[in-house]
Amino acid sequence: MPGNFIKHLSLPKARLWEQLEGKRKVFSFELEITARCNNNCRHCYINLPAGDKKAKDKEISLARIKSIIDQAVELGALWCLITGGEPLLRKDFRDIYLYLKEKGLLVSVFTNATLIKPEHIALFKKYPPRDIEVTVYGLTKKTYESVARVPGSFKAFQRGLKLLLKNKIPVRFKVTVMRTNLKELGRISEFCRENTKDYFRFDPLLHLRYDSNQKKNKVIISERLSAEEIAFIERSDAQRKKKLTDHCQMFIHSEFEHIKCNHLLHCAAGMINFVVGFDGFFRLCSSLCHSQCVYDLKKGTLAQAWKEFVLKVRDRRSNSEEFLKKCRVCAIRELCIWCPAHAHLETGRMDGFVDYFCEVAHARAEHLKKPLPVS
Repeated sequence: MPGNFIKHLSLPKARLWEQLEGKRKVFSFELEITARCNNNCRHCYINLPAGDKKAKDKEISLARIKSIIDQAVELGALWCLITGGEPLLRKDFRDIYLYLKEKGLLVSVFTNATLIKPEHIALFKKYPPRDIEVTVYGLTKKTYESVARVPGSFKAFQRGLKLLLKNKIPVRFKVTVMRTNLKELGRISEFCRENTKDYFRFDPLLHLRYDSNQKKNKVIISERLSAEEIAFIERSDAQRKKKLTDHCQMFIHSEFEHIKCNHLLHCAAGMINFVVGFDGFFRLCSSLCHSQCVYDLKKGTLAQAWKEFVLKVRDRRSNSEEFLKKCRVCAIRELCIWCPAHAHLETGRMDGFVDYFCEVAHARAEHLKKPLPVS
């Protein structure tokens, strides 16, 4: 994709989304069916308590969800991810899942596995998911529950995961790497790669809260690894390092330094997929929560959001000197997690500069120059 960005942006007055607008078609979408979770993870950017009545009252109804699914299929959707919060908290999870399958969609589910019961196994065996993605916070009770902050959560996780694996449900693993579980990362990686369906991924970059809860944001920030630590663990993982090295030319582009464009969005947000939040608001991607970048589906159709609203959001621009002279023309920006969505979460501005992101990008660039570690 970076090569295509360069090619298109080098054309006079051309923008990538303008070039592709006529070909845009929904490929996938995310259904965030709840923000509630039975865990209280230190790093989570969305979770609210399982019994939070206000959050529950805001959740889109089954009827609304079915309508959204129908509209998504009309737009060409092939795949849906059910996520949350913890989606299994919804009593109508089975109905949502079955309706997606009835519509012929490939279905994935993100879950912490603590609520998996025999009835879920029966459902997944009879109507197989594309995959179930489970997050592993730790392989010991102390570490897992230090992250999840719920007594008994580790035992519940073990029980649910055992049910999935024993019944050969396709499971993928991921781990969010933070200060609390860093010491177990090696063991977690080994366990996940031995048991995963096809691949395992880890993410050492923690994002701030969608609701801007400052108390919770302080906890998230305290769990962040330093830029050097992130670059080091990525380099120390042979598979991660090899992929970064093999595709190095995709991440570093001196051409970016000569591109003059003040558009904020140069990613694929809203190009082939979208997100529907638990409250029924349409988003171009999961992290883009700016009040002017969300669309209330109670006031319009999904087609209107996709065909009209997305293009308005993607046409947002910035004349900030800091943005234009730092982020916009940075040759290593593909190594950076800066984007308008994350900038907004960090600074309150979609064109805000984030020192931490910049530090991580430069640390990654330096480590790409180093040879693979000898195992």
